[in-house]
Amino acid sequence: MRASRLLSILTTLQARGRVTAQALADDCEVSLRTIYRDIEALSAAGIPVYSERGSEGGYRLLDGYRVRLNGLSPQEAEALFLTGLSGPAADLGLGAVMAAVQVKLLAALPQELRMGAERMRARFHLDAPAWFGEAEQPAHLPAIADAVWRQRPIRIRYRSWKAEKERRVEPLGIVLKSGAWYLAGQVEGSVRTYRIARILDLASLDGHFERPRDFDLAAFWKATTERLDAELHPGTAKLRLSSLGVKLLAAFSSPYVRAGTRIEAAADADGWRIATLPIGTLWEAVVDCLRLGAEAEVLDPPELRAKMAEVAAGMTALYREPGAGNASRG
Repeated sequence: MRASRLLSILTTLQARGRVTAQALADDCEVSLRTIYRDIEALSAAGIPVYSERGSEGGYRLLDGYRVRLNGLSPQEAEALFLTGLSGPAADLGLGAVMAAVQVKLLAALPQELRMGAERMRARFHLDAPAWFGEAEQPAHLPAIADAVWRQRPIRIRYRSWKAEKERRVEPLGIVLKSGAWYLAGQVEGSVRTYRIARILDLASLDGHFERPRDFDLAAFWKATTERLDAELHPGTAKLRLSSLGVKLLAAFSSPYVRAGTRIEAAADADGWRIATLPIGTLWEAVVDCLRLGAEAEVLDPPELRAKMAEVAAGMTALYREPGAGNASRG
């Protein structure tokens, strides 16, 4: 366990440059005292680790020192080849680069680790889009990726739900979500999100911009999706569900709705249970409840129950009459 942690500290220092003891402790999930002992052990083993004092101090390796890849465990070597997501890399214009990197990694690995890495690449494949959905391949994606990397501002013409807009954007990062690509960019001091497939025109601008030092793409995206889910589900509904209805609700609900659903443990005399769940607009809630058919009864709110009764009555009337095909043949 300690040997693995020492290697992790070593590779972290190599990858990041200067790192504080607290950051190393957080990464390794150990105490500061343990990190101090580990740094002493690395120094005693001849690893050139130096400490720098001050508000921006920390530990760093002597310039030019490198960790060889034969320090990887078999599992770590195999995991490297799960990062070779050929489809997204090609969309970003990095397909050939990714292939070259994998060849070089294989060449650098010790012989005993190559076979496991090759097996991993041959047996696992990522297909990001949901079923019955196609992955987007936006025309401007490679140019945006280049602007993100080079910290070059861009000007975009973007089609929102309501209108077309022009924006000067400082691109901070790109996210692939369920087959759709999104740009996180700074506009007039605030970070906004744009679906790249809706960008109609793009022009790269002169100059560079400075990234906000405290911007974390993963944290920003997590907060954005959580906020969007909450905004899209401002209300709650109370449903009475059969045992099959409970299963259908779990199958058809989004992850956000499933996480926010509370189902009472006790069932009534008919075996039905009460569930409280987040809902969106009235019509969105109607559509979601219709998926459950006669296995769910809306109890609250009253406007949703009334709309369900109205829709159910309309459907009953529609199906009681002869179909259009039968009427025309008569």
